[in-house]
Amino acid sequence: MTEHAIPVTRASRRYAEQESSQHASLTADTPDVQGESGEIGDSSELEQFRIDLERIRFSSYFARLSDVTQVVPQSGVGPVMHNRLTHSLKVSAVARVVASNLAGAAAQHEAFARGEAAHDDETGATIVALGGCDTIVAQAAAHAHDLGHPPFGHLGERVLDRVARERLGLAEGFEGNAQTFRILTSLDTLGRDFPGLNLTAAVRASVLKYPWTRGRWIGVTADDLPVAERPRGVGNDPVNGAEKFSSYVLEAGELESSLAAFPAIGEGVQTVECAVMDVADDIAYAVHDLDDFTRAGVLQHAAVSAELQTWLAKDTALAAEPLAAIQADWRRPGRSLELRWRSMSRKDGWIADRGAFREAVQRVSDELADGLLSTPYDGGIASERAVSGFTRRWIERLRSAIVVEARPHMRGGHVRLNQRAWHEVAVLKFVHSSFVLETPDLAHSQRGQARVVEELVLGFDSWLSDPVDAGRAPRRLLEWVDEATESLFELSRDRPELLQGDITGTGIRRRGRARAILDYVSSFTDQQAVAAFGLLTRAG
Repeated sequence: MTEHAIPVTRASRRYAEQESSQHASLTADTPDVQGESGEIGDSSELEQFRIDLERIRFSSYFARLSDVTQVVPQSGVGPVMHNRLTHSLKVSAVARVVASNLAGAAAQHEAFARGEAAHDDETGATIVALGGCDTIVAQAAAHAHDLGHPPFGHLGERVLDRVARERLGLAEGFEGNAQTFRILTSLDTLGRDFPGLNLTAAVRASVLKYPWTRGRWIGVTADDLPVAERPRGVGNDPVNGAEKFSSYVLEAGELESSLAAFPAIGEGVQTVECAVMDVADDIAYAVHDLDDFTRAGVLQHAAVSAELQTWLAKDTALAAEPLAAIQADWRRPGRSLELRWRSMSRKDGWIADRGAFREAVQRVSDELADGLLSTPYDGGIASERAVSGFTRRWIERLRSAIVVEARPHMRGGHVRLNQRAWHEVAVLKFVHSSFVLETPDLAHSQRGQARVVEELVLGFDSWLSDPVDAGRAPRRLLEWVDEATESLFELSRDRPELLQGDITGTGIRRRGRARAILDYVSSFTDQQAVAAFGLLTRAG
């Protein structure tokens, strides 16, 4: 019997569970659910999803997000700054509302189909055809989506990927989304005799923002498939593969198993609940993080206003300038925004429109640059009301701008923002990158953080290479080395086509050790990383 001889449903779990869950209701008396293993559960589909949500909430990986940088480091700023945990909770809040609206539409369609409602709902019909939209699944996805973020957020992610590929010889490198999936399916534990949290197929699939492995896109050139026709996140690197991906080869089978429950979802396309989470993440990042930037004083009215207003005033002239001229003089106000527009129009011509972009720039200029930022934040009641009011208005504006499509553009997804909101989020993200992430003010701390992450990886690699002292390395690291290596040997026997590079015994062992080191270092909080760095590099 093959693995999928028993139909995989949304509520299917990877492994049979012989023990009841601590999160299961004692009063569940709704229909049973059959899992992939053929075992019968004792709760409804809804109960299964609630169990998954609680498993994620109780995970130590979820708790550690309270000390992982969101955008701006918390040190020296105070408790008002977002971290990955508070960000995830706010993504969940936005996702709940969006998913609830879609679930309501689906319920209206189903009532019409049963003859219990006078009017159908076209959006609801699409949602049902695609496999449904459950509010709890969307919340679970939001809670879990950042579990794989290493210390220091995206900076740590980039450093781990570079060091893994350049220094450890691990072609797959490191990717936060793939690490999230690995945590849920392999690394975390329930104290049972199987790996991972054993989540339902719906919840596993809901975190697959980029439902492919890195190697899936190796060898695919722009001649084979233009960048503008590829899923968002793939990039254009036929040598190294996808830029963003949601599964390492070790979890490729889990990815396939999760998506098998959604036959109506095309290859490379997110499930409905995953798309809801992705949209909610964009909204929360674009709006909620502005709370931090405003309170911390890192967004300056003069600089932001100059960039936006100059572009609005010289829109026509900038559009006529050659790209090389804009790039050579990018520091002058208006030019960075023009470069952002050209990048958007090149990659996303299916939705990008200069007129809509101009309207978005005007709105952000009016409400953020010359509105919220026009009066410096001083910690008083009036300042706090201004920040909270701005956030509330924009969250409501964006989460009510949802489009559902049965046959979406490959870069859009079944659930997305409408054209107006899509451009507004793009402009808000531009403000983030240009006036926060790329500012010299963060450069010193970021260089120090990058050194911490790199030295941890190389330090543990050196430790495990020491024939005398390797056995005294941290117990969890040693166990993960054994587990990763064993899994890679199994993969080399069962599905060797998934493995790139050296698959000899030596190569497999080297790869297993590298993956375990990345698992270990990425599991640290910011403070744990700094402390471990001090211990590894301390002399005497």
